[in-house]
Amino acid sequence: MANSAWSEKILQLLRRMNNFYQPGSFRASCFRFEIDHAPVGWVPPQVASLLTRYPEVFSPPRDGAVSLCGGLDSYERRSEAVDAVLQAMRQEGSLGCLKGWRDERYSVMPKFSDPPLMWMERAATSLFGVKRYGVHVNGYTISDSGEVSMWLARRSPTKQTYPGLLDNVAAGGLAAGVGIKQTLIKECEEEACIPAAIAEKAHPVTTVSYTYKDEDGVFPECQFVFDVELPLDFRPRVGDGEVQDFYLLPIDQVKELLATDDFKPNSAMVVLDFLIRHSFIEPDTEPCYQDFVAGLHQTLE
Repeated sequence: MANSAWSEKILQLLRRMNNFYQPGSFRASCFRFEIDHAPVGWVPPQVASLLTRYPEVFSPPRDGAVSLCGGLDSYERRSEAVDAVLQAMRQEGSLGCLKGWRDERYSVMPKFSDPPLMWMERAATSLFGVKRYGVHVNGYTISDSGEVSMWLARRSPTKQTYPGLLDNVAAGGLAAGVGIKQTLIKECEEEACIPAAIAEKAHPVTTVSYTYKDEDGVFPECQFVFDVELPLDFRPRVGDGEVQDFYLLPIDQVKELLATDDFKPNSAMVVLDFLIRHSFIEPDTEPCYQDFVAGLHQTLE
């Protein structure tokens, strides 16, 4: 693919994954989601109208915000009250995202470093635009002659999201109460049979942040990114069935694949960041270098 066509494809990916910021997006019509006066998310207008049916849990939208009722004044009370509402909505079957209920609890807080104010079912977080956090691992090798290759996973065709697409060697969401490195080691073992002794050598390198909207709501996400150099004689193996296969590809081929529809979008962003950090994309030869860097690190104010 010619350089300019490749660059334009990457820009399209970054615009799509940051479309909540784009002029004309429905951000202007969303309500802030507040808990105890702290902003923790964005509620689409159609969701805000549904929440008015539960006045014992949600105060009516006011001053551009939807908030929890004042009597819900603890982590447990908030979590249980909101979960009861979500379970009721799930039974009605009118919200598509709740059909993917996972029984996974995600922490809700203004910033990652803040104490959680409540937990929420993972499948429902987009209804409230609650920030989700995850861990992505770039697994790569360096040959004796210095050539870099990367291990990629192909997601199972039965995955709820992005079935059959290319992915990082291991990745997973951060569940409530579980640490970042702990999640990394767990996902490496479960998805790719990477033993803890190797996974523990992964080192944190950056975060990749973006916010997009689709028919299921608002997705502000932040991925903690790790790099791990895998031994040349090591081969990841399919573990828990979330992956159907692994491929070791030369870095030039990985770069070309980023501009196709064969890659899970946020994982493509994580690999793009790897290419920039390891100087496979350089500012002297890539006219869109600044746009790429900015698009990988967009956060909501």
